[in-house]
Amino acid sequence: MSAAPLPLAVSLGDPAGIGPELIAEGWAQREKRAVPAFFVVGGAQVLAAAALTRALRVPVERVSTPAEALEVWDHALPVLGADDADYTPGKPKESGARLALFSLVEATSRAAMGEARGLVTAPIAKSHLAQAGFTQPGQTEFLADAFGRPREDAVMMLAGPNLRAVPLTVHCALAEVPELITKDLILHRARIVHEALRKDFGIDTPRIAVCGLNPHAGEDGRFGDEEQFVIGPAVAELEKEGLDITGPHPGDALFTPRARKSYDAAIAMYHDQALIPLKALDFDEGVNVTLGLPIVRTSPDHGTAFDIAGKGKADPGAMIAALRLAGEMADRRAQNG
Repeated sequence: MSAAPLPLAVSLGDPAGIGPELIAEGWAQREKRAVPAFFVVGGAQVLAAAALTRALRVPVERVSTPAEALEVWDHALPVLGADDADYTPGKPKESGARLALFSLVEATSRAAMGEARGLVTAPIAKSHLAQAGFTQPGQTEFLADAFGRPREDAVMMLAGPNLRAVPLTVHCALAEVPELITKDLILHRARIVHEALRKDFGIDTPRIAVCGLNPHAGEDGRFGDEEQFVIGPAVAELEKEGLDITGPHPGDALFTPRARKSYDAAIAMYHDQALIPLKALDFDEGVNVTLGLPIVRTSPDHGTAFDIAGKGKADPGAMIAALRLAGEMADRRAQNG
């Protein structure tokens, strides 16, 4: 008989946001939605209180090791460690930010040490987390730094039932995007996307579509020449390598129902070019996946939503999707060695 798979490690996120209540909801729906076993780092008191705001019966049990999480999973939500904070939904505090940062660091460490088969991160408020010493632009960059990888290696993918989209540039001003787009960056990230689609999503021959930067993909240079001199040459080189890749495509046509049938993932040139269609199509089931890391990492593709925290209004779909996708990706990596 094979041993049960390791649990996933889950970071608490900002305890004043919707993360804790959605984590509790994930445990409550573990059987109905086939949620894989997980443990949360810190915040036992926060999680118990957050569950009550949704009228959920979620027993919370502290564990001292990830292995113990499997022993209590069937009857209680496992929480690793005694670190905690007051539960003040919608009212973020510095003490809560410190707990969120501790939880992120410790959950990442447990996954890195092989004590968890993947990492799922609940939403943080970057401005509040900065008060606790968080210096990175976001959790994706934090993970790249934590594993000693160049930030170009940590590729953000937004994945939902209807679309997988990758922003080439992420947390930067729109005015900076044209200078940041280089042929080398496109080559590097497209290769990572190709490999991840094979290894993590089980697609033997991935199809990738690449967005243009300018309206109508530049209209042969009339509206910009990045397509002619940067994006197009990168796509051509990747085609020569054997990748099934096309582009640059006009951004206003690449996400239509017909177009989406022609590719497995789209690479967009900037943050909103990728996230707007993903959220329009799959807001309640969108998952933020970090490709290019030695561990599996997912996160629900939404923020802390302080305005509805503790009111029982937040949809748990994206959190449950993040937990399930992390488990599926971990299974595929284990099967592929």
